[in-house]
Amino acid sequence: MPTNPFPSLAKRHQLPAGAWLVVFLLCIVGCLNYLDRVMITTMRSSITDTLHISDAQFGLLTSVFLWVYGILSPFAGFLADKFKRSRVIIISLFVWSAVTYLTAHATTFNELLLTRALMGLSEACYLPAALALIADYHKGNTRSLATGLHMGGVSLGQSFGFAGGWIAEKHNWTDAFSLFGIVGVVYSLVLIFFLKDIPADQKDHNEVEENKKVSFFDGLKNLFSERSFWLLLAFWGLLGIVGWMLVGWLPTYYKEHFNLSQSTAGFYATFYIYPLSFVGVILGGFLADRFSKKNPKGRIWVPAIGLCIAAPAIFLASSTSVVWITIIGFMVYALTRTFSDANLMPILCMVADPRYRATGYGVLNMFACIIGGLGIYFSGLLKDAHIDLSVMFIVAGVFMVLCAGLLASIRLKFQQTK
Repeated sequence: MPTNPFPSLAKRHQLPAGAWLVVFLLCIVGCLNYLDRVMITTMRSSITDTLHISDAQFGLLTSVFLWVYGILSPFAGFLADKFKRSRVIIISLFVWSAVTYLTAHATTFNELLLTRALMGLSEACYLPAALALIADYHKGNTRSLATGLHMGGVSLGQSFGFAGGWIAEKHNWTDAFSLFGIVGVVYSLVLIFFLKDIPADQKDHNEVEENKKVSFFDGLKNLFSERSFWLLLAFWGLLGIVGWMLVGWLPTYYKEHFNLSQSTAGFYATFYIYPLSFVGVILGGFLADRFSKKNPKGRIWVPAIGLCIAAPAIFLASSTSVVWITIIGFMVYALTRTFSDANLMPILCMVADPRYRATGYGVLNMFACIIGGLGIYFSGLLKDAHIDLSVMFIVAGVFMVLCAGLLASIRLKFQQTK
């Protein structure tokens, strides 16, 4: 490990060949990753009516995916630190796409449940490996933008989830899984020829100690020995609570607070979320790269400032009886909160041992899944206790201010290459 915490501060870094091609290729994979996982939620009626399963069983399909995905994320991240990241990505895409195709052939609830568990297992390997590979190629003042562009692809996958429900309604629920499963399998074969790890001669030897063996448990010990990693863990967990709470309860808030119909409330709660999130991750990445040229903590200050803008927007949106003011407030939230998504891996790269970047992201992923799920559950308990949703949203705003404070407290251990 380098003794100088900013070993490459004075060196001008040239992007390796294919650095932006890698981002483009992974944007498509990220889109497929989230499309394949979320489209099942848009075809509930088609699946429950065909397979004769209850709503509770249907809910369990999503829960099992989230549990397997979250619990296995740290180990899945470690695979990307130990083996070639590009190969982990390609195998992950091939397996989850094959599982997506097999989902179309499930004829019982137990078979469908098994495919969702396998989906969680295979998809857990993707995001830590993809973000670590992007960080390998983009060491300098393009890292946050490159990460933001990839997360934009993820956002598109979430927004295209409606395609599953549309295909199920027009044809059969199995057709969507067959179609996108085949697309993913074919694309994984294409990636074999185009997606590569960064060449060995272009690795920054000041950051990575070559030929040094990595160990899963040593990696966890290494990560948790850093105070800044604990702060980052708390930051991402609190932000996970905020995100899940708002996504889960915003349609209900519009419906109850403004006496809207279910369809109108759902439209008001979602029509701007994904477009502005897409813009937000790219804008947050661009701004962070720009400010990091002048300030080593630029990648920290941009998401922290974004959260400080999002928090009062939530306060305003939760304290008014004018629907268009509420919409504007949540639009500001959707835009600025996602600055954090574009910069989480770049921040992790500055506080964690380079050998364990993917493992670290896997740990953060697991923690966010667990805490986010608990956040949804406890917010439901508060709703049952007749606590107004506006109060919960104000609490979410307070959490975002706390997140900004946690970010500001992080100390950098490694510096990007200029």
